[in-house]
Amino acid sequence: MHGTFWFMNTYSEYSPSGDFLKDRVILVTGAGQGLGRLAALAYAQHGAVVILHGRKVAKLEKVYDEIEALGKESAVIYPLDLEKVTEEDCSVLASSIMHQLGRLDGILHNAAFLYGPSPLMSQTVDQWQALLKINLIAPFAITKACLPLLKAAPDASVIMTTSTHGHNPTAYWGGFAVAKAGLEAFVKIQADEWNELPGLRINGLIPGIVNTPQRAKTHPGEVKRTLPQPEDLMSVYLFLMGPDSKAITGEIIACQAAP
Repeated sequence: MHGTFWFMNTYSEYSPSGDFLKDRVILVTGAGQGLGRLAALAYAQHGAVVILHGRKVAKLEKVYDEIEALGKESAVIYPLDLEKVTEEDCSVLASSIMHQLGRLDGILHNAAFLYGPSPLMSQTVDQWQALLKINLIAPFAITKACLPLLKAAPDASVIMTTSTHGHNPTAYWGGFAVAKAGLEAFVKIQADEWNELPGLRINGLIPGIVNTPQRAKTHPGEVKRTLPQPEDLMSVYLFLMGPDSKAITGEIIACQAAP
């Protein structure tokens, strides 16, 4: 499949079998809260061994305990500060996955960072460096380091979480929008380069307006109960990570209709 499209309700009712991710190993970055936490739980619920990445170990331990309570495969915690991550750190991550779990079948790049909206001329070079490092460079570096593992899998999926602000940049979103727009370009370039690898795919996913800690940071005055909830989007996250999306690559997919 080729060309950007809006997801809307196409797969909102997707309901896979209970163990359709059994024997798969999936890395979820930013798994300590929000959409990353819910996606990690959803993948574990459907049989995957989930590698929980985040910066704060205490949050990851809580998600680990939630997965244990499901009675599913145990998760693995891997803390890493993406603002400080090096290429060597990413190589160590890939080696650790190989030695401990023996395989990698998917990555959900969900970790994100932003400051409050502000005019471009109020943003600093240091802020841009942090925004680009966490939201764009780190996903590239992790994917690159893990590529041998992904290529070895019979069916591997990489999901890059992007944003409406990257897809349609507007005033005050500055370096965050630039980083997310770059992520969309990365998805399309990488998919094109992986064109001869039928078992490997990469897509961008736009969650849209949803009640997450990140949304609360940028829109503190909203009534949270009126927003779409992270649970409402999990069918999309499951679809793109599982085997039913094999034919989809290089797409920028939105969980909700464009406003």
